[in-house]
Amino acid sequence: MRIRDSRRRGRALAAAGLLVVLGVGACSAGGDSGGDNAGSAAQPQAVAGGAADRDQAAPEKAQSGAGGADLRVDQRAIIYTGTLQVRVDDVERAAREASTAVTAAGGFVGGDQRNSDSADARAELVLRVPADRFTSVLEALAKLGRQERREVRTEDVTEETVDLDARIATQRARVDSARRLLARATSITDLVTLENEVGRREADLASLEAKKRRLADLTALSTVTVTFVGPEAAATEDEEDLGFLTGLRGGWSAFLGSLRVALTVLGAVLPFALAIGVPVALVVALARRRGRRTPPAGPALPEPAGPVPSGPPPVPAARSGP
Repeated sequence: MRIRDSRRRGRALAAAGLLVVLGVGACSAGGDSGGDNAGSAAQPQAVAGGAADRDQAAPEKAQSGAGGADLRVDQRAIIYTGTLQVRVDDVERAAREASTAVTAAGGFVGGDQRNSDSADARAELVLRVPADRFTSVLEALAKLGRQERREVRTEDVTEETVDLDARIATQRARVDSARRLLARATSITDLVTLENEVGRREADLASLEAKKRRLADLTALSTVTVTFVGPEAAATEDEEDLGFLTGLRGGWSAFLGSLRVALTVLGAVLPFALAIGVPVALVVALARRRGRRTPPAGPALPEPAGPVPSGPPPVPAARSGP
């Protein structure tokens, strides 16, 4: 009996141990699958969070890079202005060739002023050329004759352009917000106030856009002012001469200029003086002659009030003494 009982107890303990082992294995398997599911669920969240962080950091990085990094030369907004003076044999022909060269480069003639006098022939052209053709056009113009003077000026307006872009974007947002408020206005007072505000903001936006278009025009098209002078035209003296002879020449020129002005004024006044002064002088002379011929009249005596006595005047009586 004892042996049978011990065997039964052993079998029961073995069955209980087997159940315990199976339960522990199931728990470990469930824990592993739960961890795997949790890890798989957490992984997309981490990826999504990282993508969101990258999306949020990208604009910040772009903004910091736009503000701190310098733009390349080909990305900067630069205004080119050139002045050129060329001495040529034929001013008219050189002006025509310059106009043709600018048109072929994609530009146009903005101003044309010419003097066809053979002694002092001169032509001044204001040319607008694309910025990328600025140097080539200058070289082509200089080859039309003998270059005497050249001046090139540049102005970097990159910061001003970027500032205008930012201000335009901000102003457009302000206009949109004012329009949304205007659409939700319920009272007449709010309606009038918001309409005035929208008009003011739109005017500011139009002014900023006009400045941006002006800068864009100046940066896209450079300005070249070329002056063609004939072979006999006087050269322009850049430096001012000093000295006694220079002062004497200047004073003599000023005297001759003043004399010419005085003679011009006299010539302009003389016809009026003859037309008005001669009749006035004749009238004055005739009046003086009449005054000499007429005798001067004496002073008029007063007439007596009563009848005038005919006899001698009465003698007063002598006064008796005391």
